[in-house]
Amino acid sequence: MAVYTDVTDEALFAFLGQYDLGAVLSFKGIAEGVENSNFLLHCQSGYFILTLYEKRVNPADLPFFIGLMEHLAARSLSCPLPVKRRDGRSLGTLAGRPAAIVTFLDGVSVRKPDARHCGETGRALAQMHLAGHDFGLTRPNRLSLKHWPKLFAASRAHADEVSPGLAREIAAELAFLQRHWPSDLPQGVIHADLFPDNVFFIGEKLSGLIDFYFACNDSLAYDLAICLNAWCFEPDGAYNVTKGRAMLQGYQSLRPLDAQERRALPVLARGAALRFLLTRLYDWLNVPPGALVRPKNPLEYLGKLRFHQSIDQSGEYGLES
Repeated sequence: MAVYTDVTDEALFAFLGQYDLGAVLSFKGIAEGVENSNFLLHCQSGYFILTLYEKRVNPADLPFFIGLMEHLAARSLSCPLPVKRRDGRSLGTLAGRPAAIVTFLDGVSVRKPDARHCGETGRALAQMHLAGHDFGLTRPNRLSLKHWPKLFAASRAHADEVSPGLAREIAAELAFLQRHWPSDLPQGVIHADLFPDNVFFIGEKLSGLIDFYFACNDSLAYDLAICLNAWCFEPDGAYNVTKGRAMLQGYQSLRPLDAQERRALPVLARGAALRFLLTRLYDWLNVPPGALVRPKNPLEYLGKLRFHQSIDQSGEYGLES
């Protein structure tokens, strides 16, 4: 989440006039994240999140995102529910951007997740994968392996300004993944961005998943690899196998990995690390002027990538036989 587009009072009130939410009591931008402009909206009827979808989001994808949240909520997964306007639609236009309002989830994201949080998250991820199996819409992963060369090309000329030799290291890893990426794993709807700031807890109990705007169809185990990267490393860059084991056990309590997925996990983890290294590198080098956004350090994922390069067996992540 972030704020790239300013919203005037006049535009906001005209937009909200299409809803039955009552008077606006407060409205403020949310600074976290990198993709869309998000605001916390407090009306007489309660709290909501207003999202303006920025230029990186294809408006043609919005029915998939909105429909997916409705589908998952109907199958008892706790996630934001799009709010419909009086005309029955969930999408509108505000400040020249496509926009939607979703319900507010109670809970907080944890800054220092422990093994219990990781286990809960693994289980919720499996629940999402199972709930999404009969979702009728599809969306290709536009940040998949075949898109990484183009993404790299957009940053390659300045990569070594971030870290000497970074361009050469990324090129070598990209070549490795193009040779070894698995193509026959179970597919389905994945979240693709389930970082700690997209998971809410009340105490130690998971209360909901948010931010489905990278969701797409891809291999389910790749989504799990993204979570291992996002949740199971310590601030000093060390992988915490206790957290990894808890996440994998939580996931497999609902959806056991098959033999191919288990073998592929180290390569998938490398790919997940490279994907976020590339997007963070691009964002680090291309912050829009005046944007209320904090770009995230791409070198965090360079360290994670190097760790995965040293892994031969999935058991080293905590995956039990």
